Amino acid sequence: MRVTIDATSALLRSAGIKSYTYHWVRHLRRQALNDEIRAFPYLADFGRLDHEASTIPAWQTLPRLALLYFVNVPGNPALDWILSGSDIFHASNQVRLAPRRVKLTATIHDLTCWLMPQFHTAANVRADSSFAEHVLRRANGLIAVSENTRQDAIRVLKIDPDRIQTIYSGIADEYFDAVPTPREKPYVLYVGTIEPRKNLDTLLDAWRQLKSETRQEFDLVIAGPQGWNTESTVARIRAEADYVGYVPEADLPGLVAGATVFVYPSFYEGFGFPVVQAMAARVAVLTSNTSCLPEITGGGALLADPQSPGELAQGLTRLLESESQRLALALCGRQRARQFRWETCAQQSLDFFRRIAG
Repeated sequence: MRVTIDATSALLRSAGIKSYTYHWVRHLRRQALNDEIRAFPYLADFGRLDHEASTIPAWQTLPRLALLYFVNVPGNPALDWILSGSDIFHASNQVRLAPRRVKLTATIHDLTCWLMPQFHTAANVRADSSFAEHVLRRANGLIAVSENTRQDAIRVLKIDPDRIQTIYSGIADEYFDAVPTPREKPYVLYVGTIEPRKNLDTLLDAWRQLKSETRQEFDLVIAGPQGWNTESTVARIRAEADYVGYVPEADLPGLVAGATVFVYPSFYEGFGFPVVQAMAARVAVLTSNTSCLPEITGGGALLADPQSPGELAQGLTRLLESESQRLALALCGRQRARQFRWETCAQQSLDFFRRIAG
């Protein structure tokens, strides 16, 4: 069996989907045995994972992005020619036209462009709508990264449930083995892109509600690149928290492991990588009681209404004032996180591809 996976996210500025593609393809290749895993556009291997830049040098990136543009020209048969010899093409929303001569699959990461379009740019909404029309509704099989995402796809896109399989994403081994990076003060940590869907203004409102002595004892550390429509939020973060910006992937496990509490108040997630990374690193987690997050955390995190600063403040107070509760929750979270390994994800994905290939 030969599978070609659209891995163009590895060439772009991207967060969760780029992590997924990077680790997933590498583990698929390790476990493929007699099968072949190709990566479009002609990516023999990935370099260092960097969410702010391509994983390969610019002189190698630019011609591959040009090829992506070329295969997206309407009526162009180039993708079918490129996929000659492949049994399956696993698409992303970067390829606008589905191939005609191979079986088609894709991963559904979330349906937030439909459920919460106000949290996306118009371009993102158009791209995901086109992806659904040209790929998701026509695919021979689909992977959903959580059961909540699978149910969203069935309900919102009216996709046949038998065509969608839930295969959980994995977490890099570095988080299970992470050694805390020392800082001057203990801290509460958020990691993720600064964008409206991540709900950081509500987190800042909740932080204000904590006792002054608690805020003096702990820092609120915000780590992540700036996304769209964030000017006012970033200004608040700089004034009311410790904003460290984008943290390189190699430094992130130590930063996460050193936190007293990890907080992630997102309005909606498809899987929630930062939450599981913190659980794997033995950190007590406070996150939202919405979307996939109760499913993914499975009792290994404290949940709160992301629209309620009061509930978030109560959760933070509860964990920051009780070391025993933090330790108990961190232990449960660590056990739950062990279920999300890339080796398992890759093996289940290979079985999925073999079933689709027939």
